[in-house]
Amino acid sequence: MKLILLQKIGKLGNLGDTVDVKPGFGRNYLVPQGKAVPATAANLAEFEAKRAEYEAKAKQIADEAQSRLAKMEDVAITVYANAATEGKLYGSITNRDIAEALTKNGYEVAKSEVIMGEGPIRHTGEYDILVHLGADAETTVKVTVAPEAAI
Repeated sequence: MKLILLQKIGKLGNLGDTVDVKPGFGRNYLVPQGKAVPATAANLAEFEAKRAEYEAKAKQIADEAQSRLAKMEDVAITVYANAATEGKLYGSITNRDIAEALTKNGYEVAKSEVIMGEGPIRHTGEYDILVHLGADAETTVKVTVAPEAAI
């Protein structure tokens, strides 16, 4: 399936690139999310007519992501959870819990921006969590998971 990208998508392409993707990925994710349009002659002409508008929007999004990234330099948060004496949590800490803790501390982060490659946290301790704010804006946040009794 050939598509025209309307924004930069990591590891796939930049704004205006014509890419060939699997039909399910294009039909179920890229097109409904407004990230791409089918590569027809009419869509290509419309894209070229609105190219400046798309580039301005992409620049605004990138600038916003870079400003959020600058604010989150060397951020460390503590999340309290109910835990056994040996450090095993009763439950787990997920990307939603970390996003809520960051938002509570003044950093606007959506749960989809918190990347937990190894899955949810199930033990107390310190963890480095990746926060993906945009196509070229990523930072690492130090998360300390402490038992609730330590409050």
